[in-house]
Amino acid sequence: MTRIILSGCNGKMGKTITACVADRSDCEIVAGFDINTESATYPVFADPATCTVKADVIVDFSHPAMLDRVLAYAQSHSLPIVIATTGLSDDQLQSIQNATAHIALFSSANMSLGISLLAELAKKAASVLGTSFDVEIIEKHHNQKIDAPSGTALMLADAVKDGLPYTPSYVYDRHAVRQKRDKQEIGFSSIRGGTIVGEHDILFAGHDECITLSHTAASKGVFATGAINAALFLVGKPAGYYTMKDLVSLA
Repeated sequence: MTRIILSGCNGKMGKTITACVADRSDCEIVAGFDINTESATYPVFADPATCTVKADVIVDFSHPAMLDRVLAYAQSHSLPIVIATTGLSDDQLQSIQNATAHIALFSSANMSLGISLLAELAKKAASVLGTSFDVEIIEKHHNQKIDAPSGTALMLADAVKDGLPYTPSYVYDRHAVRQKRDKQEIGFSSIRGGTIVGEHDILFAGHDECITLSHTAASKGVFATGAINAALFLVGKPAGYYTMKDLVSLA
């Protein structure tokens, strides 16, 4: 039985993960980190440093403000960690890279298997379509999401970039610049409204034809399942950086 510490346990995703784990027999949540220490079926700590519960792996689905303390706890206790929190700063991304020298760390802007496949398809499409098609990414999320564009949109753009013969620039605000679209750019459009779980479209717009690659998440459960599977995969792995590609390769 794999013992999990869940960071962000009282958030929406945290509660979804807790419910998913409750239906499984291969793992259990033994403790949680959250500024809201509302009692759950396990002890919850506002400060990770005060946690004394023994565990095998950490899953972080919280807020960027929490990451530094959670990462420090993981390293001080030699625990592998799954980081699914988005909206991280450049300094925090560097801290993640530094931590991989000491612990096994799994990071992804999106824990969905479908999104991982979409990224691979986007890379292939970009390599085939090359400079003949303009690329735009449209992402839609619920009205409570703070960061824009989404971490998933940026991940998909990076996948497209890997397939292009040039290094594109990322454009987030066309309103601020009155000029024709540059051929070597990827544009982003972010929509926030209602209870949209997550929708991502990659539009390849060419002369007289368009190709769209899409993914729609119907519930947060797909992300919860991915995070749990990543945690089970990570236990026992040597120090290093792991992504959805490593998890998918086992399928």
